[in-house]
Amino acid sequence: MEKRKVPLTCVRRKTEVLVLNKKKKIKLRTVLPVYLMMLPGAVYLLFNNYIPMAGIVIAFKKIDWSKGILSSEWSGFDNFVYLFKTKDAFIMTRNTILYNALFIVLGIVCSVTAAILLNEINSKMKKMYQSLILLPYLMSMVIVSYLVYALLSNETGFVNNTILKAMGLDPVNWYQEKKYWPFILTIVNIWKSVGFSSILYLATIVGISPEYYEAARLDGAGKWQQIKGITLPLLKPTIITLFILSVGGIFRSDFGLFYQIPRNSGILYSVTQTIDTYVYRGLMQQGNISMSSAAGVYQSVVGFILILAANWIVKKVDRDSSLF
Repeated sequence: MEKRKVPLTCVRRKTEVLVLNKKKKIKLRTVLPVYLMMLPGAVYLLFNNYIPMAGIVIAFKKIDWSKGILSSEWSGFDNFVYLFKTKDAFIMTRNTILYNALFIVLGIVCSVTAAILLNEINSKMKKMYQSLILLPYLMSMVIVSYLVYALLSNETGFVNNTILKAMGLDPVNWYQEKKYWPFILTIVNIWKSVGFSSILYLATIVGISPEYYEAARLDGAGKWQQIKGITLPLLKPTIITLFILSVGGIFRSDFGLFYQIPRNSGILYSVTQTIDTYVYRGLMQQGNISMSSAAGVYQSVVGFILILAANWIVKKVDRDSSLF
């Protein structure tokens, strides 16, 4: 019997399939450790961020615990109306937006400056400086509030009893004076957060090729010219990315900063009240969980819209610097 000849195209296809399967096995073997390392974080995000999103339904219900969440009556947008119908609605919204806008701008400037200064240090103390500047970020806001109280206490505070006394000035009742707190909160926020952000910027600066700086030095460029012509332009993508992410949280506030640091002083509410602290006080005093959920939904939706808007603006200016 004559042997049946196999077409050459079939042989090529089988060979290509075998090669592709082999490549897939090699690729899977290569990326499998990466997926395993990602698994704990993915599980955390699933249970901490995505599954609780089902609770959004609470924002549109009039909760009756005897009936349960799902069987409670629908209230439509009444919880949202109630949230912004109060006399404090304008104050808490204004404070939340203005403080966050100030924190974003000053945070970027101070963090970039700190990162550049850390990069210019050539001594053996560089790692110690990096650790010291990061230390406040790792502190609990409760601890920070006690440190601030140790400075500003009316009776035993360091500022009243040492600095002002040495200057011949009268002591200040810090926790009763509104005019000082925008500055105090801003200083505390920058002091606590600048360390972490500067480390992110420093990681980008370290990744810049030294050849750029060598070429600039050969052309006679000084330190400031190198920073302005090389470091800052190459830092721009990182700055824009962090800026867009920060804009998404402009309707949220650091609860510890605005609640713990002023020690919940009622006389300071007009300059320390934000959406988060207002919702917390409302929940603790009235037990209105629907209003609290409505505030969370409102902040998330507005934050998402702001991220899209900021990314759209960045894309119009510089397409390569946008997130998506």
